[in-house]
Amino acid sequence: MNTLKRKMIFFVVGARPNFIKVAPLLRNLNDSKDFDFKLIHTGQHYDKMMSSVFFDDLNVNAPDYNLNIHGGSQNTQIAKIMLAFEEICSRDNPNYIFVFGDVNSTLAASITAKKMNIPLIHYEGGLRSFDREMPEEINRLMCDSVTDYFFCTEDSAINNLLNEGKNPDKIFLVGNLMIDSLFYQVNKSNSNTNEEDYAVLTMHRPSNVNDTKKLKKLVEILNEIAKSIKIIFPVHPRTKKAICSFELDDNIVMINPLGYNDFTELWINSKFVITDSGGIQEETTALKIPCLTIRDNTERPITVNQGSSTIVGSNRVKILSNVYDILNKKYKVSEVPKYWDGNSANRILKIMKSLKS
Repeated sequence: MNTLKRKMIFFVVGARPNFIKVAPLLRNLNDSKDFDFKLIHTGQHYDKMMSSVFFDDLNVNAPDYNLNIHGGSQNTQIAKIMLAFEEICSRDNPNYIFVFGDVNSTLAASITAKKMNIPLIHYEGGLRSFDREMPEEINRLMCDSVTDYFFCTEDSAINNLLNEGKNPDKIFLVGNLMIDSLFYQVNKSNSNTNEEDYAVLTMHRPSNVNDTKKLKKLVEILNEIAKSIKIIFPVHPRTKKAICSFELDDNIVMINPLGYNDFTELWINSKFVITDSGGIQEETTALKIPCLTIRDNTERPITVNQGSSTIVGSNRVKILSNVYDILNKKYKVSEVPKYWDGNSANRILKIMKSLKS
């Protein structure tokens, strides 16, 4: 272990949502007297618009290490990350390994941490979709099985962990780092409300994109929505490849993926968002923007129970009726969950100062 008085934290990121969540922690740690830190980017998202541009947009330095591991099967990716990450840990001896969410990079770093007896912190611990066909759900379950400290974004996550027999003294409700970054961006934004009415679409999950029958059904529904409102669609690379065989209405405007600042500016001025992203469910809840979630479940139930998200799956009636309600100002009014206030990074670092290991 690191013998210096200042403890070393390794933050491990691999995908767009991880970058957004780590940024508030890094900004708060720049003048820390208690911790040193290093940012490790596994390379899981490697396209410039999915990766490096986010560090610029979020005002954080480039990663200390970039493992440049991407492509291949999930198992191949996880194995390669584990080997490369083990080498860095052996060299630098971190006191804590801090992981985010549910991507392959998170699972790989978590297994490595425990094999090397390094205390593991999981931000977003305890979130569950209860759908084991989702690769992310397997990652969440496996990561939480070896986690030492759980930082949770909502009460449902705490209840899940307690039901799984986790030590309540190791579980902390800290709020939502995604919202820290969102408020940081909104506060420095100079944009005015867009006078044009439009909706924003994001779609990338294999359950939607890789299922040709379901994708065709969703495209037909989207074409119908586009008769009433323009839809702006920043296209994830996986989605672009899958959707090219379908004809989209002219009122659905496909654009290249956007950096964090530009994408935030886009959706905060929209009438509503259609998405299969977990993070966007949270961000829209924080700003009370209607969100139609084209999934059959969510690991973030607070965005539905308390927030502005509605689970609509690929159900034509549900989707179109909710769009009608939104356009006619009949959609439900949401609340902002506890601790989704822009101060989650401060809470996390205060807790970390008190940790014994």
